[in-house]
Formats: sequence, C-alpha cells, structure tokens
Amino acid sequence: MIDFTEGFDSVVDNSLGWLTDHATTAFNSLSFVLNGTFKGLNALLIAVPWWVLVLVVAVTGWLFIGRVFALAALFGLWLCEAMWLWPETISTLTLVFSSTFLALIVAIPLGVALGLTTRFVRSFDVVLDFIQTMPPYIYLLPGIALLGYGPPTAMWATWIVAIPPALRLTAHGVRMTPPQFNELGLAVGMTSTQLLFKIRLPFALSSILTGVNQSLMLSFGMVVIAGIAGSGGLGQAIYDAVRLLKMDKAVNAGIAIVVVTIVLDRLTQRMGQRRQGGVR
Repeated sequence: MIDFTEGFDSVVDNSLGWLTDHATTAFNSLSFVLNGTFKGLNALLIAVPWWVLVLVVAVTGWLFIGRVFALAALFGLWLCEAMWLWPETISTLTLVFSSTFLALIVAIPLGVALGLTTRFVRSFDVVLDFIQTMPPYIYLLPGIALLGYGPPTAMWATWIVAIPPALRLTAHGVRMTPPQFNELGLAVGMTSTQLLFKIRLPFALSSILTGVNQSLMLSFGMVVIAGIAGSGGLGQAIYDAVRLLKMDKAVNAGIAIVVVTIVLDRLTQRMGQRRQGGVR
C-alpha cells in the first residue's frame, strides 16, 4: 500500500514537473489570455459609474421579481459602495462572469451531447462526482504552479468547479424531453437536428438555466477561496483581513459577497422559473 501511494505521488509530481518544463510557453500564453480577458472586462465594468449598475440591477429586479427585491438589491449594492468595496465587488463579478462563461462554453454543448446518448452517462457521472467532491483548494495548486499567482489561477480553478452542475442539468433537461413530443417531431418528418433545436432544447432550457444558476453560485464560492492565490476582489480582501486579523474588514467583505450572491441567485432563478412557466 505504501509502495502504491509513493508511486502514485511520484507520477503526480513528475507529471506536474514535466508540464512545467515542457509546456511553459503554452501556459504562459494561456495566462496572458486569461489575464487580458480579466483586465479588459474589469476595466469595462469599472468604467461604468457604480450608481448606473445599481439602478440597472434594481430595475431588472423590479421587472422580474418585484419592488421589495429591487429595493433590497438597491440598498445592498449601495452598501458595497458605502463600505468602499465597489472595485473589489466589480473584480469579483468579473472573475465569476468570465469563469462561468468559459465553463458554459464547454458544459452546455457537452451536456447536450451527453443527453442525446446513454453510452457514457455512468462514466461522466463518476468524473463529475470526482470533480465536485474534491476539495476546491486542490485545483489551485496546479494553477499556481503553471499559471502563477493572480486572476488566471482563480479563473482556471473556478472554471473547473463551474462545469459539473451546468453539464449535469443540461444533459438532464435534454434527456427528459417528453417522448410524445419527440414522436410528434419524427412523425412530421423532422431531422435529428431540427428535433434538437425545435423540441429538445426548448424543453431543456429551464433545466439549462438552473444549471447556469448553480454554476454561478459555485463560482462565487470558488472565487472567495481563490483569494489565497492572489485573485483580487472580495476573496482576497477576506484573505488579507484574516491574515492581518482585521475582523471588521473581513465582515464587510463577507457582507458584500452575500449581497452580490443573493442578487444574482434570485435573478437567475426567476429567469429559469419564468421560462419553465412559459414552456408549460
């Protein structure tokens, strides 16, 4: 047993060392792209006056949910600015949006493909279970070794964590299309592609949106953890406050994370519910 453990550890260490020695250029390029993406989106969001973004969120909340939520969101986001944490809040949103978007690019097409077949379902379930149950800190280690400290490592780790829920729920939605509608599509002469885009995906959309919601929530959690890797944003604000024993700063950053997470959670949930009601 000891020999097996030592052999496995050696394989992991040697593989990481080999990547560090032979793929430095590739990972440097990836780090450059991820860092450029983060800086570009962050600069775009930070250029918008804070009160404009707050009003946009409040109006959207009013239309989709109601005035109580809109007023609560207005107050919560104003509080982020009042605590002098607006730049950190924007950085956190940038990390979450960019990482989740990159995850969805992979998860949704793969989920659709998985939903159309039953051959690899169990294998994918094992892999996704492994990813979701592995302690999130583990994903930071190869990121730090290959991409260095900073936003690229946070985006890498968050990307991995955000894939499983969107992939699972997309596959589930495609798989759960009512059989009678599939039969109706075939009866009127639809091709497989037409069946997918005109019947399966519309029925699966509410499940896909739920997956997007879950990916966003997991992304927030991972971005906070990634503060130890110099990710910036509210996660690093909490990490720095804990390291320096600044309880007030940690509480302020924690409140800002709760506000932003709840606002996005409620908005994306309501969008999924409205879509589900429209399909029914």
